[in-house]
Amino acid sequence: MKRYEILLFDADNTVLDFTAAEAAALKRVFHTYDIPANDETISTYAKINDGLWKMLERGEIEKDRLRYRRFEDFLQHFGYDRPAREIADAYTAALSEECILMPGMAELCRKLSARYRMYIVTNGIGSVQRSRWARAEIRDCFLDLFISEELGYEKPAREYFDLVAERIPDFDREKALLIGDSLSSDMRGGQNAGIDTCWFCPSAEAKLPEGLTVTYTVRNAEELYALLG
Repeated sequence: MKRYEILLFDADNTVLDFTAAEAAALKRVFHTYDIPANDETISTYAKINDGLWKMLERGEIEKDRLRYRRFEDFLQHFGYDRPAREIADAYTAALSEECILMPGMAELCRKLSARYRMYIVTNGIGSVQRSRWARAEIRDCFLDLFISEELGYEKPAREYFDLVAERIPDFDREKALLIGDSLSSDMRGGQNAGIDTCWFCPSAEAKLPEGLTVTYTVRNAEELYALLG
């Protein structure tokens, strides 16, 4: 394996368990607005939300519009007469308070931070990500947090990674590794930027789409440590 010096970690579902945080925040908000918080409603919301974030990555929707449209579409899907914008704001506030680490990540990050310069690269909403990250017990393992909303570009745009490279001292693309779960934003972004990639993919059944290559694939924190440790 090539010797790396810089690790660029995606935040959600790589370091932080976004799926669990999302479900916890939705349950709190749905209870307030008398909406059933069950597998069907939560998975339906997650599917709608994921589709809109894919649109964001392609430049087809603005992030501010996404924040509200996902709840508009959700309420319309189930026929609920509820205030979408009010629910969206309540959800943003609830999600800001949820910081759950992926299994094994606390120990992994502490070990790796002694050997690598580590940074977070994320497409999340700025206020939400900073609030969640402030609660993370491993925040001191990372030297900086690069949020797309603050940089003005979304992953997988090369411009996003160019700005990250400008802000990291002595950044060398040949000595950097991008680690993330998303094929469309992380792996495609690394390919666009000329940075090696490590696909963090817990599902053994997931497949790479045609035309996309990754440098490494790991299933969990233990495999990532075996690769880098």
